[in-house]
Amino acid sequence: MEEFAKRKTPRLQGFDYNSTGAYFITICTQNRRCILSHIVGTGVPDCPQIELTRYGEIADKYIKQLNSFYDHISIESYVIMPNHIHILLFIKQSGQSRTPVPTNADRANSAFSQFISTFKRFCNKEYGKNIWQTRVNDHIIRGREDYEEHLRYIYENPKRWLYDELYTEE
Repeated sequence: MEEFAKRKTPRLQGFDYNSTGAYFITICTQNRRCILSHIVGTGVPDCPQIELTRYGEIADKYIKQLNSFYDHISIESYVIMPNHIHILLFIKQSGQSRTPVPTNADRANSAFSQFISTFKRFCNKEYGKNIWQTRVNDHIIRGREDYEEHLRYIYENPKRWLYDELYTEE
């Protein structure tokens, strides 16, 4: 019987993802399908607009809703691109969710992973299917300059869509 290759964890080994701090998260759709939004007006300098699709509207609703569920988590900024979402998530000192959010009690989920899994689960329930890649990409913000760089990246991402590494023509 052939051994399955062990997956390399994308998380920083030894880092406490429950610790206070900011995280830049990228959540992609399966196969990078462009189903969340459309970027319009890319020919007009500095003026592209994001038009959310039905999927994007649902994702937007749950990002805003989950932001109010948790006392210890806040969404500093986010952008819903055609095939991915960037979120700048800030985790404050430990707290409790304001509403009962389903979690796996047998597993010590960090606030970070709890937010992501709950977001995906709520969206998928309304979509009627899973549209997300299994893994997310994260970056631990390491200071004020790093924070401002990622805020700017979120703000400017629609302007750079045609040059984005996640860009596809679908």
